[in-house]
Amino acid sequence: MILEFGLTIRRYVWQYKILLLHLYSYWGALPLAYERYKSLDVKNILLETVSHHILPEMLISPLWVDLNDLLRDYLKFMDDHLRESADLTFLAYRHRNYSKVIEFVQFKEQLQRSNQYLIVKIEAPILQLKQNADNIEEAECILESLKCGIHFLELSNKIGSKSLTFNEDLQLRPWWSPTYDKNYLLGPFQGVSYCPRENLQHQTAQMKVNLLKAIERRSLLPRMIYLSIQCASSSLKENIEANGSVFDPKVSSELKILLERYAKMLGFAFQDAIELVFGVSSGQKSSEALGSYLVDWMNFAVFLNAWNLTSHKPGLPDSDICRPGTWHIVNSLLGKYILEVVRSTGPLVSSPGCDLHVLVQLVTEPLAWHGLIIQSCVRSSLPSGKKKKKGGPAEQSNSQLTHEIRDSIQSLCGVLEDVTKWLREQINGQVDDKLEATLSILRRNEPIEGPGKVFQILETLISSINDIELGERISQALKSWSPVDVVRKIVTGQRTLLCEFLRICELKVKALQSLKLHVQH
Repeated sequence: MILEFGLTIRRYVWQYKILLLHLYSYWGALPLAYERYKSLDVKNILLETVSHHILPEMLISPLWVDLNDLLRDYLKFMDDHLRESADLTFLAYRHRNYSKVIEFVQFKEQLQRSNQYLIVKIEAPILQLKQNADNIEEAECILESLKCGIHFLELSNKIGSKSLTFNEDLQLRPWWSPTYDKNYLLGPFQGVSYCPRENLQHQTAQMKVNLLKAIERRSLLPRMIYLSIQCASSSLKENIEANGSVFDPKVSSELKILLERYAKMLGFAFQDAIELVFGVSSGQKSSEALGSYLVDWMNFAVFLNAWNLTSHKPGLPDSDICRPGTWHIVNSLLGKYILEVVRSTGPLVSSPGCDLHVLVQLVTEPLAWHGLIIQSCVRSSLPSGKKKKKGGPAEQSNSQLTHEIRDSIQSLCGVLEDVTKWLREQINGQVDDKLEATLSILRRNEPIEGPGKVFQILETLISSINDIELGERISQALKSWSPVDVVRKIVTGQRTLLCEFLRICELKVKALQSLKLHVQH
């Protein structure tokens, strides 16, 4: 409220805007945060040094249109600059300005090895896959344009040995969020001495290590999605026999290798990772064992299920533990954690720093990839036009698989319908009630301290404005400032975020319900 008050008087102060950007992101009003980011007029090299204030939050949000614009603008600047740098270097050399030649070459290398450039190059196609995950044909077209994920696989092999540059100006970040993965507003307040500036160097170093691991994991996703679709399309033995096609065992072998790499990145051997997933699903192990990598573990479970469809030697835990099958495990894990987040997430207006972004990630990534695998299985089960043998072991196996697919569709539909119900309840609440709930906190009568103290001083100040003393421009600006409008913007921003997520969930429910019609009964 104070920062918005300040911008009313001094509308171009970028420090206010950056602080507001982070606060709005923290409070679930990401559309409002993105507006503040755009008002910074970020362009050219600032896209590399300043966009880190909004990019991490946008990557895990449902604001796909705005995110696409953000990624496109960034990539255009980087690609244009890297293309033009050769001409600039040649021009400087031609004019015998050798110090500029060295400067241009070093600057180009610094940008080429930018961690943020690498992130955006990986996340842009992943965003395309998320946007088209409800239509397997469109998703396959995207994967084909990405060389079936091979390019990113080659990229991931180089990441470990790559010396990446971190060109972001972290000094501009607020003290409560000194790095991407830190937010001290989410923990108990420990006083001003807790300001982490003195150990920022250590935190930055740790953040870089974590970021490199995350980039490597993300770079494997397109290839793993492609291989999972291939495994699923070959899962129905009867259909393979009728079509006369032969499944390439190299697909299953490669997926296993990538699953082993993925598990290793999460700190586990492949077999231990499988046992952990089964143990958590069955309740034999605590969900805390998954740590902060919940979405990554859900991805692992989804791709493990796809690999298990064609693996002759699954290497899963003993039969007593894995008797429900990997389909059941994935359904159980997704349902458990998605609904757990829904239950623990309060209204955004009164629950800053909630886990909505985790819910968005679970629905738009592991659940979406699981949906693609289901689509691939359903498509391969459609009649091929050739006569099929009946009564054999292949038919019995396919009957069991069809039953599991049907259960998965039903399970995902149920989970998404619960999410959409919760979202509608959040969206349909009375705006005036939310406004009053927030303003009442600020106007609470507290003796000395509290969030409302300074706010009350401001309200008193505005009511006694002296036009002559302050000048006409400032006086008019103060008179136009309305605390109710500020809160209304916050509530509207939160509603916009929820509406975008609701739209995504509704489309997924619609796609899954249409799949039901194609499943063999």
